[in-house]
Amino acid sequence: MVGIVLVSHSNKIAEGIKEVSLQMASQAKIAAAGGTRDERIGTDVNKILEAIQSVYSEDGVIILFDLGSSCMNAEMAIEFLDPDKQNKVEIVDAALVEGAIVAAVESTLNKNITEIKNSIKSTNLPKRA
Repeated sequence: MVGIVLVSHSNKIAEGIKEVSLQMASQAKIAAAGGTRDERIGTDVNKILEAIQSVYSEDGVIILFDLGSSCMNAEMAIEFLDPDKQNKVEIVDAALVEGAIVAAVESTLNKNITEIKNSIKSTNLPKRA
């Protein structure tokens, strides 16, 4: 099953999105990596790395993030992984809440990482007025 990591500058946001996603797909492997170690607003490379490792499988891991520096720290966290794991972890630029829910549901349906990424990307459709 593809693992999911939610990276946010706020621990409350990351945990809240994880909670909502698990309501939709309780068997999903989701880790929240929000805020800093000292509970401030920001992101922490080590928290992200630990989150990746906690949900890692040979099926891969999808990382979703809230802001640009979250993506940058996720990229750095991936660099700390063993080289054979690095190519199985992918950052997806998509709506965080919608992407997390889609990823959670599809991962429990045993979709592969490419299928899940494509579905997440389809959540970026324009909103109706």
